[in-house]
Amino acid sequence: MHHKEGKNIIIIVFFFGELPWYCSYFLQSCSYNPSVNFLVVTDQDYTGQIPQNVRFLKRSRRQIKELADRKLACNPTIDPQPYKFCDYRPAFGVIFQEYIKDYAFWGHGDLDVIFGQIRNFVTDELLSNYDVISMRRSYISSWFTLYRNSRKVNQLYTKSNDFLKVFTTSKYFNFDETNFKFIEFFDGLPYRDIDSEVESMTHLVNKLHDESYIRAYFDLHAIERLTGDITWNKGQLIYKNEYEILLYHLKHLKTKYKPEKIPKKIPDIFHIGQSRIYH
Repeated sequence: MHHKEGKNIIIIVFFFGELPWYCSYFLQSCSYNPSVNFLVVTDQDYTGQIPQNVRFLKRSRRQIKELADRKLACNPTIDPQPYKFCDYRPAFGVIFQEYIKDYAFWGHGDLDVIFGQIRNFVTDELLSNYDVISMRRSYISSWFTLYRNSRKVNQLYTKSNDFLKVFTTSKYFNFDETNFKFIEFFDGLPYRDIDSEVESMTHLVNKLHDESYIRAYFDLHAIERLTGDITWNKGQLIYKNEYEILLYHLKHLKTKYKPEKIPKKIPDIFHIGQSRIYH
């Protein structure tokens, strides 16, 4: 499926340390989204099959730190915790400039997701009308948010009053999402009334949207709870046999379930139950 000029997407995912069992499910679901490209930044070698639209970029944490230092010019402190790197997601448009230059949109994602048909939700119309697209209703989501690949939008993070503090402190601030103010945003409090240690991307994007500096889209098209009753069928994710969803986030499932062995080839159809994936 070929999309009009200016509607192409690349999603950047990073993972340090041994690649988890769900990596093969992630890749299988990527392969059914041929009009979206994926860049997986990791310090590991992946020995399995890699779909054509996925590129593995092998880099050590140190190399990534050096790249960020060079691009952001504020001497970031990504070491020592790999998790701290999540705070840099809003700056991926700058850090990974070379890798995204041919794309109209870049996004950040996670490895612990199984995609459905991304383009059934991220339509050409949506891409034409919005600069920031989150697949959560109330805040910017780490596991799937798209940013327009323009100088203005790639520099958004610099409009946060606290971005320098975030980038030069080793503490993890959850800057890419809400600075841990999930409940307040979820409850629908106005961003002005949500007091936080740093001005997170959710605070910022809401503010800049209100000021008409950018246009932001928030809606929920994903599931991450242990709902069960989800079927992945040749690239489509269906909940309760009737609702199509964009992705399933394995956040809770992966804490309960680890398959004894991962099939060499993930089947064309599988089911996600409340406590396991079964074929």
